[in-house]
Amino acid sequence: MKEVIDKARILIEALPYIKEFRRRTVVVKIGGAAIDDLELRQRFAEDVVLLTWVGINVVVVHGGGKQVSHMLTRLGLEPSFVGGVRVTDGPTLEVAEMVLGGSLNKELVRLIGSLGGRAAGLTGKDGGLVRAKRLENEPDLGLVGEIVSVDRSVIDRLHPEFIPIIAPLAPGEQGETLNVNADPFAAGLAAALSAEKLVLLTDVSGVADERGELIPSLTREMARDLIERGALGGGMLPKVKHALRALEAGVRKVHIIDGRLEHALLLEIFTKAGVGTQVVGSDAEQE
Repeated sequence: MKEVIDKARILIEALPYIKEFRRRTVVVKIGGAAIDDLELRQRFAEDVVLLTWVGINVVVVHGGGKQVSHMLTRLGLEPSFVGGVRVTDGPTLEVAEMVLGGSLNKELVRLIGSLGGRAAGLTGKDGGLVRAKRLENEPDLGLVGEIVSVDRSVIDRLHPEFIPIIAPLAPGEQGETLNVNADPFAAGLAAALSAEKLVLLTDVSGVADERGELIPSLTREMARDLIERGALGGGMLPKVKHALRALEAGVRKVHIIDGRLEHALLLEIFTKAGVGTQVVGSDAEQE
């Protein structure tokens, strides 16, 4: 009986958050282990469907770097990276479109549909959603882009009946298709949608301090201090920078959480303690 009562208490704990976020928009970027592992993909789909059933407008942006690299290898092509960013020539882009805009995107749509949700798979090219430009970099990364503008019309037409599942591909200034990193792609969408939250699923527990201990909550000032001190290493530095840009563009909170944890999305949004790091504008917004 205690176990049953504990479940009821969990539901009660979620009530104020359901009330607060109902009819608000949450943009979620899934990548890494959360999208590589079949069971974690299933748990993620369950989280997304539940969020929509309680009235939250969810937008999903997905990566899929490991799947793209695997397909390149199968086709006899060598994946290439510079500073963690994929070098994208013509053949690589074809594979990225096939995997990100095709099989992987439709797999997420299928999973959500199998649970009773209604999802629509698209890329940044559909409905004029995103415009991008080629990323200026030395050495040249090829057909890699960054967001220039977002037209939210197609998402507004889909919500609330459908969950947009979006692959980070976008047309460039010359009409060419560009491969865009999923984190800034999601941040750009969150800003354009005036999202309540941007959630980045990663393969670490969140933002850690110099001792390796999780920081549950970061203000804008604290995050900038960590950057200036060089305390953020690896892939966390760009994630925190994207989080700050999203806050500056009007997103209320950014959450960096461990996608390897089952139901991490629900635990972060519907519990007071959360499971990762939230990045907020000021001390007053930390609750």
